[in-house]
Amino acid sequence: MSVPFDPRPLQEPISPATARAFRKHLGQTGRLPGGAGTAAGVIVAIVVVIFIVLVFGGVLSAVIGGLIVAAGAQSGTGAALSLTTLIPLVILIGLAALIPFFVRRQRTAQAAAWYRLDRFAQANGMSFEPQRPNPPLPGMIFSQGSSRMASNLVRGDRPRFVEFANYRYTTGSGKNQQTHTWGYVAVHLSTPLPHIVLDAVGNNGLFGSNLPVAFDRDQHLSLEGDFDRYFRLYCPRGYERDALYLFTPDIMARFVDNAAALDVEIVDDWLFFYGKRDFSTLDPATWSWLFGAVAAMIDKFAQWERWRDDRLGQVATSVDAPTSPLGPVPGSPAAGAPGSPATPGSPALGGPSAPAPGDPAALPVAPPPGLLRPPPGVAAPGQRLRRGVPWVAVVIVVVVVLAGVIGPAIAFIGGLLAAMR
Repeated sequence: MSVPFDPRPLQEPISPATARAFRKHLGQTGRLPGGAGTAAGVIVAIVVVIFIVLVFGGVLSAVIGGLIVAAGAQSGTGAALSLTTLIPLVILIGLAALIPFFVRRQRTAQAAAWYRLDRFAQANGMSFEPQRPNPPLPGMIFSQGSSRMASNLVRGDRPRFVEFANYRYTTGSGKNQQTHTWGYVAVHLSTPLPHIVLDAVGNNGLFGSNLPVAFDRDQHLSLEGDFDRYFRLYCPRGYERDALYLFTPDIMARFVDNAAALDVEIVDDWLFFYGKRDFSTLDPATWSWLFGAVAAMIDKFAQWERWRDDRLGQVATSVDAPTSPLGPVPGSPAAGAPGSPATPGSPALGGPSAPAPGDPAALPVAPPPGLLRPPPGVAAPGQRLRRGVPWVAVVIVVVVVLAGVIGPAIAFIGGLLAAMR
């Protein structure tokens, strides 16, 4: 990200030979997805052939048949009638012969897009990968549905790891199967943070949030200023103070100014930007917007990474001091019991009581203040938000079901009443 933004490779002209050579290079380096483009190309070609047959086949057959019939009438022969019956078959054979051409063209166009994205990634100090099935990321969209696939992945590791990609998954089956399209930006942080979601208000639909999961409403935290006009912030119960530490006014302003159209998720040691559209495209404006959103936040991550979960410190200091794994020697009196030898500093000698385990005074030297901070991490209650019930969807389903039941019932009763008159 420290390299100056250069979008020129996204739109540079390339020859079909260059695209095919790059596709071959992907195969030789093991980066070409298995069967990539073949099935899609065949489907596209078949759709094109069917469209041509339906739209132009009848007209073309009628025109050619009319010409042949007219020519046969002038010559006084009946051979024209038999030729007209062969016209549709000849047209279908000719169109079928075009399928390999359409497949090759589609594969070349896909390879050209990959080539441009690869050149764009290199020009900006990043790398490119065509596809990755089931990416192992903890964000909410990556655990939904099946047939999960990230595509057109552009990633860099300076000054920290960041990945831009498109994402697909499917839900349902049969006629109810649906493919969901997302774009995401994944930024790796140096320390885990509480699970926080910013649901962008501007991209919500008619029935509310466009996120694939719902969260309990009692986890919603209202922030100051105009932030609530752009985002609904969800954080685990008990972590409201931590969310206020992370989302200071300057950070809130950066989200509003640069990412108001994006949903945001902080989970474990990752920050995700989501959108229900492809992010990794050949559009320079989209890349400029996404790079700007990441750049606006990246210098604030150091402040986030100083955060520590005090609950982990409480757990650490509540653990009893370690004892010998063998326990007390059999037959020996316990410390402080009658008959046990007195030690310096013990109440038996009139000295001060010994420091409690975990007390800094128990150490021979004063520890640096940093060592008394909780370790990096998040206590269990803050690691994941509680899922809620999508009540809007439930109400819609109930209304549809009732309409399907009540409507026919009313019609049936109306028919009976009409028959009784």
